[in-house]
Amino acid sequence: MLSTIAFAQTSTITGKVVDDTNQPLPGAVVTVKGTQKSTSTDVAGNYKLTGISNGTVTLQVNFIGYLPSEKTLNITGNAIANFSLASNIKDLNEIVVIGYGSVQKKDLTGAVSNVTAKDFNTGVVTTPEQLIQGKVAGVSITTNGGAPGAGSTIRIRGGASINGLSSPLIVIDGVPLSADGIAGAANPLDLINPNDIESFSILKDASAAAIYGNRGSNGVIIITTKKGQSGKPRINFTTQVSSSMLPKEAPILSAAQFRAYITANDTTSTKQYVKLLGNANTDWQKQIYQTAIGTDNNLSVSGTTGKLPYRVSVGYTNQDGIVKTNTLERYSTNINLSPSLFTDHLKINFNFIGSQARNRFNDGGAIGAANSFDPTQPVYSGNSKFGGFYEVLDPTAADGLKALAPINPLGRLLENTNVSTVYRAITSLALDYRFHFLPELHAIVNLSYDGSNGQGYDAIPSYAASQFPGSNDVNGVLQQGNNSKYKAVQGNSTLEGDLSYSHEFKAIKSKITALVGYSEQDFSTTSTNYRSYFGNGEVIPSSAFNYPTDVQAHDLSSVYARVTYGYDDKFLLSGSMREDVSTRFAPGIRTGYFPAGSAAWVITREDFLKNNPTISNLKLRVGYGVTGNEGGIGNYDYLSDYSLSNTGAQYQLGSTFYQAYRPGAFYYGRTWEQSATTNAAVDFGFLNERITGSLDFYSQTTSKLLATIPQPAGSNFGNTITGNVGNMTEKGIELNINAKLIDSKDLSWNVGLNATLNRNKITNLSLVPNPNFPGLAVGGISGGIGQTIQIDQVGYPRNSFYTQTAVYGANGKPLDGVLLDKNKDGIINNADLSIGQSPDPKEYFGLNSDVNYKKWNFGFVARANLGNYMYNNLASSTGIQRNFINPQGIVFNGSSAVLVSGLTGNGGNDVLSDYYIENASFLRMDNMHIGYNIGQVFKNKATLRISANVQNVFIITKYTGVDPEQFGGIDNNQYPRPRTYVLGLNLNL
Repeated sequence: MLSTIAFAQTSTITGKVVDDTNQPLPGAVVTVKGTQKSTSTDVAGNYKLTGISNGTVTLQVNFIGYLPSEKTLNITGNAIANFSLASNIKDLNEIVVIGYGSVQKKDLTGAVSNVTAKDFNTGVVTTPEQLIQGKVAGVSITTNGGAPGAGSTIRIRGGASINGLSSPLIVIDGVPLSADGIAGAANPLDLINPNDIESFSILKDASAAAIYGNRGSNGVIIITTKKGQSGKPRINFTTQVSSSMLPKEAPILSAAQFRAYITANDTTSTKQYVKLLGNANTDWQKQIYQTAIGTDNNLSVSGTTGKLPYRVSVGYTNQDGIVKTNTLERYSTNINLSPSLFTDHLKINFNFIGSQARNRFNDGGAIGAANSFDPTQPVYSGNSKFGGFYEVLDPTAADGLKALAPINPLGRLLENTNVSTVYRAITSLALDYRFHFLPELHAIVNLSYDGSNGQGYDAIPSYAASQFPGSNDVNGVLQQGNNSKYKAVQGNSTLEGDLSYSHEFKAIKSKITALVGYSEQDFSTTSTNYRSYFGNGEVIPSSAFNYPTDVQAHDLSSVYARVTYGYDDKFLLSGSMREDVSTRFAPGIRTGYFPAGSAAWVITREDFLKNNPTISNLKLRVGYGVTGNEGGIGNYDYLSDYSLSNTGAQYQLGSTFYQAYRPGAFYYGRTWEQSATTNAAVDFGFLNERITGSLDFYSQTTSKLLATIPQPAGSNFGNTITGNVGNMTEKGIELNINAKLIDSKDLSWNVGLNATLNRNKITNLSLVPNPNFPGLAVGGISGGIGQTIQIDQVGYPRNSFYTQTAVYGANGKPLDGVLLDKNKDGIINNADLSIGQSPDPKEYFGLNSDVNYKKWNFGFVARANLGNYMYNNLASSTGIQRNFINPQGIVFNGSSAVLVSGLTGNGGNDVLSDYYIENASFLRMDNMHIGYNIGQVFKNKATLRISANVQNVFIITKYTGVDPEQFGGIDNNQYPRPRTYVLGLNLNL
């Protein structure tokens, strides 16, 4: 009887668990909450729970890759409960911006990386590209020194050219930016406020970038700014204060070392060099460097008024450089309006980015002067001559200065006022109309204008020592006219019209998207260079005959189309074609055609992997495309132009001298440089996307290579010309992995790793293949007149070092003045030069980590380069005895390398020795940050977060110079990167 009663009080629950496409989910776990009762679904998604007590019970279903689901049942007997689980793979459903549109990440077929605001680098970020430095495989971002707003050199997969443009195309809110610089701005991107940016999409292979045709050879970076949000107004305020300092001085001799070295090596009978020494102990680097204070403040308001979503922001940045007198002050604003009309059939997006930047640039020679000026001399002379700064004097000279002696480095800074003011406005209007009679068809029109105005002047007082040598004793120079040395106005306008169609044919499990469009881009720059004047008002002769105005303009018109097809979310195809017509080429050869195609197979949609609890995503991709390049050439180089000769090249007719017009070099038949890229890749995800990543293999061949080559005498009107003369290849592997190592309520830990292996090789450098072609000398250096240290040569990477071979003694030191006679002809000359290492890293890596514990978060970003080499030009030009004890009767300071090598530098080819080529591999901790979320403040009306950050934390390297990371591989008195400490506050209302 008791057993019968117990049986009557229990029931059985059965049911089925499916996904959001009604496919069964085998292995899903069904649990009665609050009990130990659970079961798993079978291959058909069915489950059965027995012995369930009558009453109210809650069932919970869990399955890897899907959101948990719960149902509450009132059990009075056997029951049925079915579940449909929604996918929890958020990353795959992310919207990624691509050329002329956007797609879900899971539908990508090309090599595209997406970085959003939550993953940006933090700290003092003055230019947008620094937000993603070290974050993306295949993307190398090298800052151009440590000056505020100096910007970076960006290379995607190494770049595709030698003398053509190697930087990627940058598109902001649909506006393709010009690759030309802006007068008065250290870098065009420093006029864009990083705080206004929402995301970056990087199109790396040709199948993704070919939709941009001629401008996509070096990849495309698409920047999307923040937009308005629906709802009541939201106010966000961020402020930072920073302190930057010099992390490491250049390795030069101290005053005590300098005295000892001069005393030991002055072999003159009168000790003339010892007599030149002073009694001071001056660290000239400490004189020119400073602790730099900066602040960055941003205020934004976003919301909806009526039916108009909006976002308005203003920003103010004031950053001092660690070199005295160097400053950047920037004001910025961003306005975004995104209304929808006609029941959402017409979407409008208006965006305005405006900025004003005021720069004061430091005298570029001050860093070199601080490394070479006599440290035994005082900063000030004690009299008013030369502004009171101590200078090296010669009583026999008319102006009192010693010829060829360095100028007081602090005087160079404080007596030079080089300032600029730059304005920039980027305005875009996008209209997207969805036809009422056919909603799948969209008509899209984009109108945009990118305008800038830069002006500035360079004024040096009449008493400054820097203006006396070579100025014919005319006191000083004032390089300005009408308060301006230069003025440049740029205006780049774009008109694009597209038709887009997308439709899903559910009956045949297919989806088709098609796009066809037309683009017209006009680029123009008007520059005015005013005359320069001596301090007494006389015009400097070299500027007397300058043309006051120069106008540069070119147009680019394009037609493009793209079709994508997807079957059952399993097989994906994409193809595109673009036709470009550029006025930079001669009529008749202005048109270029740039096709591309790609395909993907989503293996996890196959039955044998569908709903696999371990592999949540597995996709194979393959793509091929052709892109073009017209960068790095003049707008009118296909024409023979004439320019006015300088004042030293005049014809005499009678007693009068006349300037003449001289023809310039031109190349009528030059055409597009073209790059063909093949990409094969696998995207993967494991354990409900806890581990995600991709592995890409790529191979790129550039043909009709734009390279600057010498011209035989009489064959043209110039010494060199940039023509289509060769080929080069670029091959590599990219790996990107992101892992959620811990993912719980109070603690999470995310780690990202990216690795890139890249190799480039020049395969031809002549119109007709010529194995005896001597190569193109590049990489100018100091320490010799017209000397170069690199070469572009067939069979080797671009910009490979081209050096003499040092010979070493038993003590491991190089023998003074002894270089290897490679061809054994008894003469050391160019025939003994050897091609060696490359300045480009063979592999580079990025590592980032972020830990969140309750209200705390901590993270870091680190980067590493391997296999890159550097020419230490400071050591080669100043780390030799001949520099310290100069034949001109001057004592110079210089690199402490002289104490190690003992080289005199008296050999004519010593500066080309491979002794100065150093391994510059490094590991740099770019950024470490910690933050605390205080939470609700102001009576729960706002939230507050505080943060602390250190940038350029440390670097590990064998390189003996200041910094092993210099784009181009030549280290010569570079502006050092500072170490920066930042405190920040973020307030949301």
